[in-house]
This record gives sequence, C-alpha cells and structure tokens, in this order.
Amino acid sequence: MSKTYLIVGGTSGIGAALLGKLLARGHQVIQLSRHPEAAPDHPAVTSLHWDVRTNDFPADALPTTLDGLVYCPGTIRLRPFERLGEKEWMEDLEINLLGAVRALQGAMKALKAAESAGIVLFSTVAVGTGLPFHASIASAKGAVEGLTRSLAAELAPRIRVNAVAPTLTATPLAERLIGNESKRTAAADRHPLRTIGEPEDVAGAALWLLEDARMTTGQVIRVDAGLATLRTG
Repeated sequence: MSKTYLIVGGTSGIGAALLGKLLARGHQVIQLSRHPEAAPDHPAVTSLHWDVRTNDFPADALPTTLDGLVYCPGTIRLRPFERLGEKEWMEDLEINLLGAVRALQGAMKALKAAESAGIVLFSTVAVGTGLPFHASIASAKGAVEGLTRSLAAELAPRIRVNAVAPTLTATPLAERLIGNESKRTAAADRHPLRTIGEPEDVAGAALWLLEDARMTTGQVIRVDAGLATLRTG
C-alpha cells in the first residue's frame, strides 16, 4: 500500500538514497531542502524549499497525513576542542538538533493523523565511541539521541521514533575526508570490516526503521563497519 513520507534533505547523500528506495516501494515522497530542483523529476515526488536554519517550516504545504518523517541534515566539524568557538557550537546545534525539532513540530499534526507513523533521525558513531576532534558534532548528535528516546516514550504507541548512527559514509558532506584513494583506504582500515559506508547502506537501515521495524522504538542503530567491536570498556 502506498504511503506518504517526508524527507528533510532528500537531494543528496543518504537522503537521496532513501528517497530512491521509497520510490521503488511505490510510495509518495515530499522532500524539503535548500535545493529542491535537485530532487528527482518523478510524479511521486513533491520537492519544496526549506532551509533548516530558519523558523519558517512549510507546514501548510504538507498533506493532512504523513506516514513518516526522516531528518537527514547534518554537519561534520572536526576541530580541536580549544579551537571551537561559540559560533561553531551553535551552528552544529542549529543544523543537527534544532532543525530536527522545527521539522518535527511542524509536521507533528500530520504524523499524528496517521494510523501509525515512523520517525527516523540521524546521529553519529562519535556519540557512543569517543573520537578525537569530534566534541561539537558528538555533543549535537548526543542531543539528537536524547530527543529520540524522549519522543519515543512520549509519542508511543502510534508513532515510533528511532535514530541511525552511521560511521564515515561516502557522501558529499564527507568528501574532504575521503577525497582521494589514500584517504579512503586509511579511513576504511580504521574499521574492522575494512570499509566505509555507502549512502545505500545507511539508507537501508533507515528504511527498515521507517517501514518494517514495528516492534522497535527509542533505539539508535549503529551502521559502523564494526567500530563497536573495538570498545574496551
């Protein structure tokens, strides 16, 4: 049965991969991004402009019912702690946490109108695995994980809320970290599976949480190429 999903950030990387998977299942997709023209030209896709850093969420443009929402925007800011100014901390919080809050609050009426709905947010493995130079992004995404668990309790039983925590993934956002073969190999070798993620890998986990995981809520699913196996404590 065709459903209607909202993806924030569906024009590149993981969001674009997930949009393609939802279309392949015959669903309708509304995608919001700063570059709506980059969305697929497909009759099942409605693409609208929204910058997550503003408060003007286009709630009036949404249908009366949404079967799910996925919030994809994020940042990768790797910098020594002492070189992080308040501006950088606030930017990471704005995009990763507050943008998600704005989207969820703006779409909540439509989500609650569904018989059941799924919400998927994005964290990072840096929250659960201490990594140097990740203080700002790990803090912002840690807040996203807290939001995930809190809303899972608050919105049950009709709305499930989960998050995906990927490791380094080959998206445009990560290009500077894996922009050549030597960087990509070095990044892959830091993982037990000796690989880094592709957008489709992470989108597959998000799709499962969105559509098929009817018994799962309040969880953070790691897509980490084995990094969790390296924990020592």
